Amino acid sequence: MSEAAQAPHPRPMVAVLAFCGVVVAVMQTLVVPLLPHVPRLTGASPAAASWLITSTLLTGAVCTPVLGRAGDMYGKRRVLLVSLGVLTAGSALCAVSSHIGVLVAGRALQGAALAVIPLGISIMRDELPPARVLKSIALMSSTLGIGAAIGLPVAALVVEHADWHTMFWVSAAIGLLDVALVLAFVPESPVRSRGRFDVAGALGLSAALTALLLAVTQGGSWGWTSGRVLGLLAAAVAITAAWGAFELRVAAPMVDLRVSARPAVLLANVAALLIGFAFYANSLSTAQLVQEPAATGYGLGASIVVSGLCLLPGGLAMVVLSPVSARISASFGPKVALMVAAALIACGYAVRYFTSGHLWTIVVGATVPAAGTAIAYSALPALVMSGVPLTETAAANGLNTLMRSVGQAFCSAAVAAVLANVTSTVSGRPAPTLHAYQLVFAMAGVAAALALAVTAFVPGRRPRASAAVDTDAALREQAA
Repeated sequence: MSEAAQAPHPRPMVAVLAFCGVVVAVMQTLVVPLLPHVPRLTGASPAAASWLITSTLLTGAVCTPVLGRAGDMYGKRRVLLVSLGVLTAGSALCAVSSHIGVLVAGRALQGAALAVIPLGISIMRDELPPARVLKSIALMSSTLGIGAAIGLPVAALVVEHADWHTMFWVSAAIGLLDVALVLAFVPESPVRSRGRFDVAGALGLSAALTALLLAVTQGGSWGWTSGRVLGLLAAAVAITAAWGAFELRVAAPMVDLRVSARPAVLLANVAALLIGFAFYANSLSTAQLVQEPAATGYGLGASIVVSGLCLLPGGLAMVVLSPVSARISASFGPKVALMVAAALIACGYAVRYFTSGHLWTIVVGATVPAAGTAIAYSALPALVMSGVPLTETAAANGLNTLMRSVGQAFCSAAVAAVLANVTSTVSGRPAPTLHAYQLVFAMAGVAAALALAVTAFVPGRRPRASAAVDTDAALREQAA
């Protein structure tokens, strides 16, 4: 039987990988509507409940580049299945318990599955005809935003109308479905990188990320000048310096710093951090803004479900615009697509700054940055892949996804600090002022503008399709 006859049809493969990406992204935001109710439901303190978010963020940040590198070396489909299996196990763990320790452990396992996104992108690059690659990776990358927009209203509906364990049972079932679909429709890529897995590099990167993200996510509750936070930041700097020196001497490093220092890759990662910050501000602020009581003078007193539904049009816009981003990247290059995206996000926050008085204007204002994010998340993998070898695709996209997560962590800390400190007294309790939300929009708009400026310095030119085909074909032959 010929190789063409054995190969699975690309459309089911792309659909399955995109579905896996949406499911993983939904997991990241699943507990956000539940979080205010966790102390009552579990008997845990609010500080302990916050670890349902923090643990997912930490494991996602640590596992994404590590599993991406493992996929490049040992098989992307194999590691993808491991990630989905861990997601399923974490969902089942949360479904069977109301103990905060067990829930945090389950959420940590769910976070490890964030590596599904870069693994899926790299499988697409390896397996699809060059003409389909940009469009497919655009869809895969956008699943991060699509899943977040879908997850919030769905989780809110469950919280209001069913036992909260239900959403974890459903998550576990969908995780098993993902595993079955991958086994049926996704082939194992023959492209592998050579060498031994850099265990010391993986541990060093994990330690540095854990120290940094713990300091950022817990700084508000521990105190930004506390010994714990300052100690963690100092440890992150020291470990990163030692890790970087070590990685430069390893034959097969966890992260190839020389490749990562190329302008196209380095600046794309900086832009990813800034875009991650700008995107997350939209999700964090919108849901809370519309729920603020009318007594604040600007709040709408909306329900959890309504607040989640405000983000749904943005998710639909991401689905529609991911192929548009692919066309822009194919015609003018991913650099231009990313610049268009950053400008659109910045304009969206300018709209948000002045239109927070009515539900429909809030929805429109939230949809514009989401549309820009769809184009940005679609362009970033193409920009990164233009600067890395085929054998390092998963690791490079894992690092880029990590930078988005770090940007989201910084955004979460910044938004929490602003909304907690720029307040007025409403009905005997402190509540954020309208100026607090406007300050959040201004910060996010500045982050998007900085992403635009950074992207302008990325080396780029209009792509030549024939060159891309020849290069990828040569690399596949070499890997085989």
